[in-house]
Amino acid sequence: MAQAQITEVFSCSPLELFKIVTDYSKYPEFLQEVKSCEVLRTEGSRKLVEYQVSVMKNFKYNLWMTEVEPSGVNWEFASGDLFKTSLGSWKLQDEPGGKCRATYSVEATFNMFVPGPLAKALVSVNLPSMISAYHKRVKELYGK
Repeated sequence: MAQAQITEVFSCSPLELFKIVTDYSKYPEFLQEVKSCEVLRTEGSRKLVEYQVSVMKNFKYNLWMTEVEPSGVNWEFASGDLFKTSLGSWKLQDEPGGKCRATYSVEATFNMFVPGPLAKALVSVNLPSMISAYHKRVKELYGK
């Protein structure tokens, strides 16, 4: 199993970041690897979301996203081309000065044999650019 985690402080409230994280259809506007993202079904606080992404190659997968406003989102794998399993979360906490401490965690296994170092790279390769994209999105939407 490949795992990755990053914690970052954002210049917005947990609720403001929660709104960005859960606005799935807007992901292609600011996450360069996401080509499309749409909610297929909603069941209470859970949403089945289909992602079409391009990271080394194009692939598609569906995740069940469970939203807990404003403290975060958990997800679990539903189906897809590349992953066998995928679990993850955004944990959002108040930080002094009206900021948000966000911890993004993901763990995944793959449908095919992927050597350990490559598997780790696949789940963590875009973390710095992804976090940077979220910072830019906060600035665009909230001027912070």
